[in-house]
Amino acid sequence: MIHTDNKLSEQEIQRRHELEEISKLGIEPYPAEEWEVSHFAKDILANYDPENNPYPEVVLAGRLMSQRVMGSASFGDLMDSSGKIQCYFNRDEICPGEDKTLYNTVFKKLLDIGDIIGVKGYVFITKMGETSIHVKELKLLTKSLRPLPIVKESKDGATHDAFTDPEKRYRQRYVDLIVNPHVRETFLKRTKLINSMRSFLNEKGYLEVETPILQPIYGGAAARPFKTHHNTLDMTLYLRIANELYLKKLIVGGFDGVFEFAKDFRNEGMDRFHNPEFTQMELYVAYKDYNWMMNLVEAMVERVALDVNGTTELKYGEHTVNFVRPWKRYTMFEAIEHFTGINIEGMNEDQLRETAKSLKVNVDPTMGYGKLIDEIFGEHCEPKLIQPTFITDYPVEMSPLAKKHRSKPGLVERFEAICIGKEICNAYSELNDPIDQRKRFEGQLELGKRGDEEAMILDEDFLRAIEHGMPPTSGLGIGIDRLTMMMTNAQSIQDVIFFPQMRPEKDTMLAEAMENE
Repeated sequence: MIHTDNKLSEQEIQRRHELEEISKLGIEPYPAEEWEVSHFAKDILANYDPENNPYPEVVLAGRLMSQRVMGSASFGDLMDSSGKIQCYFNRDEICPGEDKTLYNTVFKKLLDIGDIIGVKGYVFITKMGETSIHVKELKLLTKSLRPLPIVKESKDGATHDAFTDPEKRYRQRYVDLIVNPHVRETFLKRTKLINSMRSFLNEKGYLEVETPILQPIYGGAAARPFKTHHNTLDMTLYLRIANELYLKKLIVGGFDGVFEFAKDFRNEGMDRFHNPEFTQMELYVAYKDYNWMMNLVEAMVERVALDVNGTTELKYGEHTVNFVRPWKRYTMFEAIEHFTGINIEGMNEDQLRETAKSLKVNVDPTMGYGKLIDEIFGEHCEPKLIQPTFITDYPVEMSPLAKKHRSKPGLVERFEAICIGKEICNAYSELNDPIDQRKRFEGQLELGKRGDEEAMILDEDFLRAIEHGMPPTSGLGIGIDRLTMMMTNAQSIQDVIFFPQMRPEKDTMLAEAMENE
């Protein structure tokens, strides 16, 4: 006996009764044996040819997405991992003997949209010209107990999906993937992007590695961390905000090039370009500098665009973006002068603060020289950089891990790549002078005392590592989520992360109830 409760919908109660009826007929609704799939819908639709590729025997499995029952013969759409294909069901072929229960009772009355079935048969073309599966054998593989959202088709053939609310789509991604085929395509492209980047780096002989996610000292970026506690060691640990310092320790250890696709975590705000858990690829190569790394980034992203979309020219919202090399390059001071008309080079902190105010940039007493420049750039320059653009040569105060510029006092050899007004990567000629590095860390500690929650903290083990000698090195961090957004025309980072961070569901429901009051 299957018990129900008052929280179930009428359809959910009905499906549980159907489950009971199926079991009473001696049919296992969740069979354990293997169903050996031989073909996929997409391949059949693309390759079927009655003369040269007739597909006389095929085995498929997937969800039943529609039923059109017409007495002893019926049609339905089966959706597998590759797409949808029409199936033709004939009672006397599915049930060749006297017992027609499988068709008359199970298929016609007890199967629902969303149930997972297996079919065996052959491919043919209907009188309406549609490539279809003529089903000779039908098997229930999984009974679905919850209905899918209603999907309506208009007269012109367009599909109108009722499952469009972002809150539901992100929370129930499994349903989103079932009823919105374009969502699946986004995530297939994300995998292609990562595979393309990995292949590019492997071809160059760099070593893919793994470094700790739980760290006793967080570092490698300016961000606020998530904090946790290890009971056995009785110590505070942090979820990494970057993996930079560990990767540079491996360069010290003798590897010429290392990279990692890393999950990083920053305890900061959330919007359509930020998620507290995100993915980035970090790369460190010995005996190279930031000029070399700019050329590598151009080549790598150009290749990724071709591998993912077959072209370097992409649509993003109202913009057309082209990742073909070479990309535009500005120094940070040049960019600020270009977009504001003000040359800030040579200004001190007080002058910068007044300039920021005159440009209507919000400032506060915790902001030092570098932070003020960053705010001016972020407010007046970054949003205007639509095509892929390198911004180079940052003030030393903004970049505590980057090497001082070889010919421009007060600056460091750093670049960011910006596209559609957002940073997609950050790179340096890495600072390998341990004495200078200690001074930079100490400067960060002072900023922390002034209230800057994103200031870095001093890492003695990293200093000890580079005191053993780190060769000249170039390092790169590239945001996988943001790059995927641009390659798939996704307007929110939540659209390219399978399961983005969200409030607990009951809190959301409570908030909605309070709003309704």
